[in-house]
Amino acid sequence: MAASRIAARELLHNIKLIPYYQKSSCLFIRWISTSKFQCSSQPLEKSALQQLVGVVGLEIHAQISSNTKLFSGSSVQFLAPPNSLVSFFDASLPGTLPVLNKRCVEAAVMTGLALNCTINKKSVFDRKHYFYADLPAGYQITQQRRPVAVDGVLTYSFLGGRKRNQVMRKNVYIKQIQLEQDSGKSLHDDVNSQTLIDLNRAGVGLMELVMEPDMSCGEEAAAAVRELQLILQALGTCQGNMSVCAEGQLRVDANVSVHRPGEPLGTRTEVKNINSLRYLARAIDFEIQRQTEVVQRGGAVLNETRAYDSKSGETVAMRDKEGLQDYRFMPEPNLPPLLVFEDEASLPAGVEAGQAVLLCTLRAGLPELPSVRRDRLVQTYGLLPEHSFTLVNEDGLMEYFEAVMKGTSRDPRKVIGWVTNELLGLLKQQDLSVSHSPVPPAALAELLELQEAGRISSSAAKQVFQEMWRSPGKAAPQIIQERDLGLVSDDADLHRICQKVVESHPDEVRAVRSGNQKVLNKLMGLVQKETKGRADPVLVRKILQEKTS
Repeated sequence: MAASRIAARELLHNIKLIPYYQKSSCLFIRWISTSKFQCSSQPLEKSALQQLVGVVGLEIHAQISSNTKLFSGSSVQFLAPPNSLVSFFDASLPGTLPVLNKRCVEAAVMTGLALNCTINKKSVFDRKHYFYADLPAGYQITQQRRPVAVDGVLTYSFLGGRKRNQVMRKNVYIKQIQLEQDSGKSLHDDVNSQTLIDLNRAGVGLMELVMEPDMSCGEEAAAAVRELQLILQALGTCQGNMSVCAEGQLRVDANVSVHRPGEPLGTRTEVKNINSLRYLARAIDFEIQRQTEVVQRGGAVLNETRAYDSKSGETVAMRDKEGLQDYRFMPEPNLPPLLVFEDEASLPAGVEAGQAVLLCTLRAGLPELPSVRRDRLVQTYGLLPEHSFTLVNEDGLMEYFEAVMKGTSRDPRKVIGWVTNELLGLLKQQDLSVSHSPVPPAALAELLELQEAGRISSSAAKQVFQEMWRSPGKAAPQIIQERDLGLVSDDADLHRICQKVVESHPDEVRAVRSGNQKVLNKLMGLVQKETKGRADPVLVRKILQEKTS
């Protein structure tokens, strides 16, 4: 599979792509007059054939959810006092040996299965040498030659199209998933001009996921990482928090280059340790723009490592990019090959099932993945794909929606509007997570049931929701009673109010009688204004139709 994909990519790089790009609807980066890049799903025109396009590949380091480190029994705990979780092995004291953590191996294998990877029944560990102060051994134990999983594919989605409301699906191929240990952390003290080393993080288990250069802009890369984040969280193999203040459990390195279609790929630069999806998209798009300007001026893009400065929105040079020869890879002499077995029947004599990693057990334990969740939401509730996309991609929103559905008989397509517009809008406005919503699912379900029963109008229901948000703990019936928001359905009162509106707006009445039924909506709005949104809209329409006929 890998060989054929590489051959296909090499072929595409060396043949003329003019017919392909003229007839296909491929996604590319288009240079526009505002000196910015944008993703486009429109077919390439002849004039675009000579334009430079971006090529993006990602390397993602995911911290494995495990109580202990990859090769030692030291605990993994965020914000522990510096150097309080360091074993003799973590500190690289002479004579200490690594002991592989089974949980970390199972996490990597589960992740590989979820990403449709081939799991290597036999993988090996290597030493990768580099000399940083926070790497006491002078090398990192990783998997370079034969990793635990290879040749996978991640299908990701993002909202695109002209109105950005269509769910676009794309694939990015996974070259490999490898196990490796994390380094420590350098704490720079500018006041005293010194650097302190905290080894609490040294030896923590990581999965490095290497993605092929199948993406073309920051938006695609961010969408792919978000999908991976959701998968890891569903599996429980990584919590997936990206920001430094939230542990930095997911760190992304972006390899970016530009080239003209039909020509070989350009020289790539690596943007290191990007810690948010928004910064990832911005860093990649800036780097594509920067490299494009360099090439258009006749310069050469350097093979270097850069960092993203979120304040300036630019990438800045850090150092020259190391090559494989700089790392002096060698087999790890203190660890035997890592063996994974299909099932108990394939175990060698003397090996107990509890000691081995079994593919059949891990495969059977895979949870519902994000793509399956989206499909289930569409099939079960009749939602639009873009609604299922929003529900799954926002942390906790799908669970909130399904909890509301359990408490109401309302049409799911009506409920989704409340969840994605009213609820999510206020959450975004106040920068709150779904779990911190002042209105729990049961309270919203009760409100929707009152509206369904004809106790309040839709506009009054929104007023009640706003008050529930401002006053957590207040139930919808209590607010309706206190603010007198119950639906006015008394015939006499509504006839009186409608008659008043009709008499005071003769021009609108003539327009309705002339056949302009749209004006009737204006009259209905005036009645609702008189009743503060409490009038039964069905009854009001009926009365107004009688009085304007």
